[in-house]
Amino acid sequence: MNIGQAAKASGISGKMIRYYESIGLIASAKRTESGYRIFSEKDVHALRFISRARGLGFSVEQMGNLLALWQDRHRASADVKAVAQAHIEELDLKIKKLQDMRQTLEHLVDHCQGDKRPDCPILSGLAAESVAESVELDVETS
Repeated sequence: MNIGQAAKASGISGKMIRYYESIGLIASAKRTESGYRIFSEKDVHALRFISRARGLGFSVEQMGNLLALWQDRHRASADVKAVAQAHIEELDLKIKKLQDMRQTLEHLVDHCQGDKRPDCPILSGLAAESVAESVELDVETS
């Protein structure tokens, strides 16, 4: 199948397929005499694997590690679990950061009157040098 068909079958755009090929995440596709890429079912299966891994937020490097483990029939499942566990830890850290961001923004919104006055704790908080200074400004403008 050509790149368009492979893209449709895998859920990955042709542009991303070419990118993954250029960085070595997937093997270079075979080509016709006229230079068009040809993908096999095995190639599409690997692209679907990448699509699912990407959907779970794995980095390109992690996807490469997982692909290598997937293709190695002598792998230890502990190696696969270690990659997934490390990713869970990264996700937990991102979730914590997002929760902190939400909490800070919610605090700023709660202290904004939302009226016609020009004073705005949200803008003051964004302009602050630090989160601590932002909280101090909120208390002053409340």
